[in-house]
Amino acid sequence: MKQGFDSEEYLKIQSEKIEERINMFDKLYLEFGGKIFDDYHASRVLPGFMPDAKIKLLEKLKDISEVVFCISADDIEKSKIRADYGISYELELIRLIENLQNLGISINSVVITLYNGQSSVEHLKKVLKERNVKTYIHNPTIGYPNDIEVIVSEEGYGKNAYIETTKKLVVVTAPGPNSGKLGTCLSQLYHEHKRGVKAGYAKFETFPVWNLELMHPVNVAYEAATADLADVNMIDTFHLEAYGETVVNYNRDLSTFPILKNILTKITGEEIYKSPTDMGVNMIKQCITDDEAVKSAAEMEIIRRYYNALCDYKKELCSAETVERIELMMNKLNLSSRDRKIIEVALDKENLENKDVVAIEISNGKIVTGKESELLSASSAAIINALKEITQIPDEEYLLSPSILEAIFKTKQRTSYRTSYCLNVQEVLIALSICASTNPIIEKVIGSIGDLRGCEAHSTYMIEQSELNVIKNLGINLTCEPKM
Repeated sequence: MKQGFDSEEYLKIQSEKIEERINMFDKLYLEFGGKIFDDYHASRVLPGFMPDAKIKLLEKLKDISEVVFCISADDIEKSKIRADYGISYELELIRLIENLQNLGISINSVVITLYNGQSSVEHLKKVLKERNVKTYIHNPTIGYPNDIEVIVSEEGYGKNAYIETTKKLVVVTAPGPNSGKLGTCLSQLYHEHKRGVKAGYAKFETFPVWNLELMHPVNVAYEAATADLADVNMIDTFHLEAYGETVVNYNRDLSTFPILKNILTKITGEEIYKSPTDMGVNMIKQCITDDEAVKSAAEMEIIRRYYNALCDYKKELCSAETVERIELMMNKLNLSSRDRKIIEVALDKENLENKDVVAIEISNGKIVTGKESELLSASSAAIINALKEITQIPDEEYLLSPSILEAIFKTKQRTSYRTSYCLNVQEVLIALSICASTNPIIEKVIGSIGDLRGCEAHSTYMIEQSELNVIKNLGINLTCEPKM
């Protein structure tokens, strides 16, 4: 894929922007939204963006910063799951803490927000204590969101435990949305100002990109990614009124800004920000090197999100309204599934063979296909064919002999109760790995697996979750037709 974003420049100017904001205050509480690790959405819509850019940013600032994590007691009680990883918020929290600690990034504490006696909280407190991570409890704030006088008082934020911090920059983040990051920042500002510390607040989120136009595909792709939350990108009317400049924000920030502005003014005694966009420190646009490449990548992401929503709707994981929202976005940008050429290739092959088909486009632009057989799933066949193409192995040459495949097939027959015993992607990769120890050609193939990352793929059927997880881990951008 053609590159359109300069990650090195981004790290440089983004860290400079944050340091500039820090210097406005004695201490800065920075609300850190989105994914800290593995931001593959950003890397897909901004080709050249490193998925670990936020981590590199934290590493760059680690001498002056510490991290506070928030997690909602309600999310703990409900065992809320991160859909992208398939793990609970609690496990994601522990994963994030351990990964950051391994990088030498200082973890201050965890704040359990919206605590109202939820019994499941005790287990997390115990786990964190065993890891020597300080834990604070914050109850729901009395008067929030409308009674400013109560909120900014000893009855409101004053009742929250004060988090002891020592660094100039306090990064406040969470394992998922609506975890209480903003409330924790505001609570800390209240306590800091009581102690004579001129603390400030800022917000760091990648999307929407405030200084790209409203209908720029990058911003629309963000809207498509959050279609299930009904997030809507809008013109920041507060910014327009204050500066005469048209910029983009999203509905939740715009709707809460008047309240937030009043709370900040009440705490600090001055008006720091005139708009929600003022609060942000996002420098994405300045690092886009090829706008056309970025637009094209974002358009493909919107189509992928559309197909994901179609499949989720089929599995009753989202509403029809979610699908309709993305359809509307596609219509506004004049996009259709035909714009993702791999879809048509897969469907044409299915019509020709009358079999389930998976098509994969490799980095040189060539599209290979795989069809379901008695021994191989369509996705397994496609990945084998893609690896052969990447390593320039003739199509007629077997990587795995039929005798090996049949042996695994028969073992599956004897040990499982399934309607289909054909080998899935994971089983094929394991078989290849075993054969690689005695076959230099297969060893070469195994070494090229990393070349599948970023490849586009389309399936004419909904691939089962276990196989889907493996394909996702390979970094393949897969879409599926919404049929079983």
